[in-house]
Amino acid sequence: MMHHHIPSDIPVRYLPRDKTMNSVAAAMFVVGLLAFVFRLSQDSQSAWISYITNWMFFSSIAMGSVMFAVATWIVKAKWNWSVRRVSQSGSAFLPIAFVLMLPMLTLGADYFPWIEMMATDPIVAKKQAYLNMPFLITRNVVGALVLFGLACYFVYLALRPDMGLTEGSEEDDEGRASWRERLTQGWMGQEQEEVSSYKRMTTMGPPFVLLYAFVMTIFSYDWAMSLEPHWFSTMFGPWYFMGAFWGGVTVTGLWSIYLRNKHKDIGNHIGLQQRHDLGKLTFAFTVFWGYLFFSQYIVIWYGKLPWEQAWIVRRSGEVWGGFSTLVICMCFFIPFVGLIGRKPKMVPRIYGFFAMIIMAGLWLERYGMVAPSLHHEGDPIFTIWQPLIGLMFLGLYLGSVRWFLSTFPVMQIWQPMQDPESLEAELPAGLRAPLARD
Repeated sequence: MMHHHIPSDIPVRYLPRDKTMNSVAAAMFVVGLLAFVFRLSQDSQSAWISYITNWMFFSSIAMGSVMFAVATWIVKAKWNWSVRRVSQSGSAFLPIAFVLMLPMLTLGADYFPWIEMMATDPIVAKKQAYLNMPFLITRNVVGALVLFGLACYFVYLALRPDMGLTEGSEEDDEGRASWRERLTQGWMGQEQEEVSSYKRMTTMGPPFVLLYAFVMTIFSYDWAMSLEPHWFSTMFGPWYFMGAFWGGVTVTGLWSIYLRNKHKDIGNHIGLQQRHDLGKLTFAFTVFWGYLFFSQYIVIWYGKLPWEQAWIVRRSGEVWGGFSTLVICMCFFIPFVGLIGRKPKMVPRIYGFFAMIIMAGLWLERYGMVAPSLHHEGDPIFTIWQPLIGLMFLGLYLGSVRWFLSTFPVMQIWQPMQDPESLEAELPAGLRAPLARD
């Protein structure tokens, strides 16, 4: 097993506060909000398609990055010690994502075609137990509250022990001290806090993975798959939530590249090893995305059942075929070829270039999950309003993550205790040391 060196004295470093970047994020939000309001008055369905698909994308990468932090915690990964906090920063957008979801729950037949079909279509009528607005609202609100709430709680547990190690640091200020005071209510002492956080995080990690898969599947079913209520795929949920996880890995890599130039200590610790491992994971999930897509497609193609083909046929025909091909190229072929070697994973500019292509591909993929199902013949398949409305979400995402990284240490100061390996724990004490040396 590779040895990963974690320094005993980790410097307390923050993302420098930047009024200019805050102003840019605020301007993005305002432009996006105005674009949404204006488009709403022109074509309400198109405006909501842009709103919902952008929500699906940005909530996915925020939740996916936290899920990445949880997954690496469960397996007791050491290589990512310096980027754990970067992954956790996505939690700052989750409360905003919950608020942004609430207007979506007011939509009716203009967005959900199954509402009008329920009275006349016997196939849709059989799905009424699931496809009804009261249940849809309930499962989305409860699911988002529980999933986003537990994600924030996991990050809170990771942050709390750090608060006892940051007091009096050279970069401390009033805002950071205020949050430190809030997060240390009922402080039990440094060692006890670290033990408590470690045990709670380790206990909640595995069930959180199952909750993540369950709730994200609900999101994909309700806001995308149900728009063609005759069609269904058991692979649709995994395709959605694993795409979110892949986005979380990739966005962690992008933020790591950005942060390493903000301070020499951050650059030294988010180093070659972390970049290489993030690059390998990004490449691996590129392949996995292709596997999930093909697994879904090959069964539909081989079966040749009309009600199973409708979703694919709509997206591979003359109108949407070019768009779908672009998504496949950006999500699979381009990053697969670009990241297959060792150098692209380790050189920040090369990795950053292909990571940005992946993020753009996932953004278009979310749009492609929804828009073709509601498209009217003769309408353009993509307009400038999609990225303009996306600026509202991008501004909020960038602003919230920057706030998190400038308020809490970029690198986690406390490190989890060392658990004995299962085999080592079963051996007599005298044999443990020689085994560890071997």
